[in-house]
Amino acid sequence: MIYFDNSASTLVKPKNVQRAVLSGVSFYTANPGRSAHSEAIKTALEVESVRQKVRKITNGDNVIFTGGCTMALNLAIRGFCNGGHVVCTENEHNSVLRPLYHLEKDGKITFSVAKQAQSGILKFEDIEKHLQNDTKLVICNHISNVNGDICDIEEIGGKLKERGIALLVDAAQSGGHVKYDMKKMGIDMLVFSPHKGFYAPQGVGCLVFNDGIEIAPIIYGGTGTHSLELEQPNEYPEGLESGTLNTPAILGFGAGIDFVEENFSFIKEKMEDLTTYIHYEFSKLPLKIYTATENTTGVFAFNIPGIDSTELANFLNEKYQICVRGGYHCAPKKHESLGTTDGGCVRVSFSLFNTFQEVERLIMVIKHILKSNKLSK
Repeated sequence: MIYFDNSASTLVKPKNVQRAVLSGVSFYTANPGRSAHSEAIKTALEVESVRQKVRKITNGDNVIFTGGCTMALNLAIRGFCNGGHVVCTENEHNSVLRPLYHLEKDGKITFSVAKQAQSGILKFEDIEKHLQNDTKLVICNHISNVNGDICDIEEIGGKLKERGIALLVDAAQSGGHVKYDMKKMGIDMLVFSPHKGFYAPQGVGCLVFNDGIEIAPIIYGGTGTHSLELEQPNEYPEGLESGTLNTPAILGFGAGIDFVEENFSFIKEKMEDLTTYIHYEFSKLPLKIYTATENTTGVFAFNIPGIDSTELANFLNEKYQICVRGGYHCAPKKHESLGTTDGGCVRVSFSLFNTFQEVERLIMVIKHILKSNKLSK
C-alpha cells in the first residue's frame, strides 16, 4: 500500500511519538490539573512541558489544547469575534468558513473572502481591498490543503499590525513545515493540527495566541479551578480547557515537535524534492495541474480530463492500493477559484516517510490510465 493522503493525517508515526503515546496510557493516566495528589501532578507537569515546547517553537504566549484543529479554529473565531467585520481568504477550510457563515447568519459579524490575484500565492494587496473601518480580524490559511498555494504571512502580518487588525493563521498544513515566530511575523493567533505535519496522533488540536488578545470560552464546564463558582474562570489556559485533556495525544504532540525540530531541514528538503519531482513528471502528461511550480510544500493537485476525481481516487485505491484524496477537500471557495466545483480534484500529499519509488509507481499508473483512456477494472 502507498499512502499519499498525509494532508488529511500522516499515516506513519515516528517511534518516539509512539512511545510517548504509550507512556500516556501507561504512566500518565491521572487527570491533569484536577487533583493535588502526586499522580495528577505528575501528569500535569508532562502536559505543561508540551505547552512549553509549543511556546518555544512559536514565540507565542498562551497555549490552549483542544480536541482537534477544527475545535481550535472555532475557539479562536467564535471566542474572539464579538462584532465587526472579518476578512478570510479563498484558501480557507470549512473549519473557518462555516463558523464565519453562522456568525454572519446570526447577525454577529460580516465577512468578506479575499481572492488571490497571483498564481501560487496570496498577497496583502488581495486582502487590503476588502478591509473596512470595522475590520477586526483577518484569517489566513498559510498553506492550502487543496493545492499547496501559500499566503505571504510575514507581509500580511506586518501590514495588519500597522492597522491594529488581528491576524489568525490556520497552520493545519504548514505546522511542522514552517518555522514560526508569532511576534516577528505579526501573528496574533495560530492554530495547529498536530496529527499532520507534527506526526502526532489524532485527537488533539492547539491554539496559540499572544497577550492582549482576549478569547471567550465556547465550551463551559469543569476546569479544576474556582469549582464553587458557576461562572467560567477567565484565566488562561484553564478557562478555555474545560473537561479532561487528551493526555496521550498531547504527549504524542510533544514528541512530534521533538521529531520535527530534530529533522526539520531533512523534512523540508524531502517535501520540496518529492513535490518538484511529481510536478516535473506530471507536467509532461496531458493532465490538468492545479499546483504552482514554485509551491513545493508536499501538496500536489491534478485531474485527468474527463475522469471524476473521486472515481479516480477510488480506482487507484482498489486497483493499485494507492491512497490519494479526491473530491472537494472541505474547501469550497478554493474549488470555486480553481474551476473544479463540478468534480473536485485529486490531491497527492507527502510526508517524510514517502519515497521516490512510491511516486514513480503513481506516475507509471497514471501513464497506464492515460494510455488506456479509461479506468479498466
